[in-house]
Amino acid sequence: MSAVITEEIRQDLKRFLDENSPVELINTYLYFVELKFNLHPVVFPKEKKIYQSAEDAVRILESEGNLWHEAEIKIGFSNLSVNEQTKKIYICPFTGKVFGDNTHPNPQDAIYDWISKCPENKERIGGLPVKRFYISEDHEMIMSYMAKVKHKEPITKVVYSSVLNGKLFISKQAVIDDFKANYLKPLTLMEVQSQNRFQIEEHFLAFIQKHLAEDKIGAFVENLSNFEEFVPFIEQWLE
Repeated sequence: MSAVITEEIRQDLKRFLDENSPVELINTYLYFVELKFNLHPVVFPKEKKIYQSAEDAVRILESEGNLWHEAEIKIGFSNLSVNEQTKKIYICPFTGKVFGDNTHPNPQDAIYDWISKCPENKERIGGLPVKRFYISEDHEMIMSYMAKVKHKEPITKVVYSSVLNGKLFISKQAVIDDFKANYLKPLTLMEVQSQNRFQIEEHFLAFIQKHLAEDKIGAFVENLSNFEEFVPFIEQWLE
């Protein structure tokens, strides 16, 4: 890695050192690497793993089939079951029948009751109808159940189920947005390096090890010494 310090990085480093003094050399260097490569590490606590970025976490989990599944459902249209104020719906996968959180006094009990008696439900466990249904809090998904035109029959639609919470979303991107917002926590590179609770994803770990080499840290200090304002900090590190 070239340890060239741009003017923008120079200003950020000076601000970092002034606001956090005293700062160890290794932490200053990690901050430099974070700036240099525009790193945005995240931890996925449920998996106890740290990724180089949210995008990396999504890409890897998608490749492993651990983020979303396609689901085919029937959508029945009704302005009585869903409206603009509906925040959560319970969906029958066999008929498209839906119960809204604001249009039914007890939608969860209602969907259980409906599924157990649904004539289209041919699935059985121990001779009894399975009580399988979907839940969605995705606004676009909910709005798709509102009757904009009159349909004689429900339509079949491909949607996406979150592997993490089982909820339905209208698109893969909606599942990804929910994952980023609710399951990932940002970290600094310093926090990544100083923790031992979580495993670091292998490619990110290799990246960190590569850039923590002594010669790279030495090159960083050498380049930093070209700027007068950093000399006092370097002298402290060398004491």
